[in-house]
Amino acid sequence: STLQLWLTFAPVADKTAAYFHISLEVVNWLSIVYLLISIPFGLVATWVLDSVGLRCAVILSAWLNMTGSIIRIFSVLKFLSLGSRSYWYLFFGQCLCALAQPLIIFSPTKLAALWFPDHQRATANMIASMSNPLGILIANVLSPALVPEGKHIPLMLGIYAIPAVTGCALATVGIHEKVPPTPPSASATNSTSQPFLMGLKMLLRNKPYIILAVCFGGGIGMFTCFSALLEQILCEKGYSNEFAGLNGALFTVCGLLGAFLLGLYVDRTRKFIESTKICFCLSALASIVFAVVSSPLH
Repeated sequence: STLQLWLTFAPVADKTAAYFHISLEVVNWLSIVYLLISIPFGLVATWVLDSVGLRCAVILSAWLNMTGSIIRIFSVLKFLSLGSRSYWYLFFGQCLCALAQPLIIFSPTKLAALWFPDHQRATANMIASMSNPLGILIANVLSPALVPEGKHIPLMLGIYAIPAVTGCALATVGIHEKVPPTPPSASATNSTSQPFLMGLKMLLRNKPYIILAVCFGGGIGMFTCFSALLEQILCEKGYSNEFAGLNGALFTVCGLLGAFLLGLYVDRTRKFIESTKICFCLSALASIVFAVVSSPLH
């Protein structure tokens, strides 16, 4: 649900701009705000997961997500007569949803460590993490289908609020424990993790970790750019919103398939380093091909 709300407007950026009487650059801020907020709040989310626990983090994320999705609906309610302020309601709702994103995105590793034995953690982490690109897949397919014209944007916002409200209810009522009654492994019983600030200092002094973080950040940046701006790149060349959304969905489906197969592979072989290097090389090659094909010369 969080990732659906993030990319609600990206596949229909042109229609969103026309409906709210704003520019495409302003529409892009509805996606960019997620990235800006995730930088400082990501540290807070990490502290919450380590200190308060997985249960509280997930419930807090669900409530922020639901509240933000409801506030977004206020921006299109005609009887409120918001006028030019309608965009700011939309933007504020996006900000609340953006606060929820780091809490839920950082949860899979904690979930795998606490609830699964060692030999299942990579697969458990992979399956939980796949829910994020699944939200992007749904947004790329659903938004163009729901908004053939700008006047259908209120319907889209209402439909996107449904999973956010449902997820909040399920998290609040259904999650009772922050750790399993019986630890799945010895490492889950005896945690060796450092206190938050000490662990952060150790990471900043760890050169291999810094290299991996920079590489992973670059990969996430590429994925974010493709996801948020693909509609504007393709529609400028004459393609429809539906075609752009289909390409975004295909982009995500291939990623889900690759993640699933790779998770099974590294769980059995433990070849994490080799797999990471190959994936980064293929990503760089694919980006170069896309840049060449989409250049003005073509």
